[in-house]
Amino acid sequence: MMRDIVQTLGSLIDRQSVSFISSVDESGFPNTRAMLAPIRREGIKTFYWHTNNASAKIKQYKNNPKACIYFCDKRFFRGVMLKGTMQILEDHEIKKEFWNDGFDAYYKGGMDGGDFTLIKFTAQNGRYYTNFHSEDFNIQ
Repeated sequence: MMRDIVQTLGSLIDRQSVSFISSVDESGFPNTRAMLAPIRREGIKTFYWHTNNASAKIKQYKNNPKACIYFCDKRFFRGVMLKGTMQILEDHEIKKEFWNDGFDAYYKGGMDGGDFTLIKFTAQNGRYYTNFHSEDFNIQ
């Protein structure tokens, strides 16, 4: 049993440059894709990413907000899977808070060009894998 789950898992998550997020498609099948690390993390409950509004995952999350995210430390063969829901954030003020001028490389029209959007994941529970052992946990 982990002593400090937020610290242990937060440390693992913060060291990863790639994250994996999953959505459910129209046929009920999972779709997983690699993303950059989240642009913000609040404990191990809330995560934010920026993405293209026109991407398939946005439509999938609008149809079914159930989601799963995964972070893997391949060097030590350990990882954490979190299950919860994904929300599309369309509020201009929230987008402004997260916008970074370096994002211009991804969003040709800039923050207000229509293709920049934020997604927010809220975890409910998860599973931690390490040393050939896994441990389920709930998130408060």
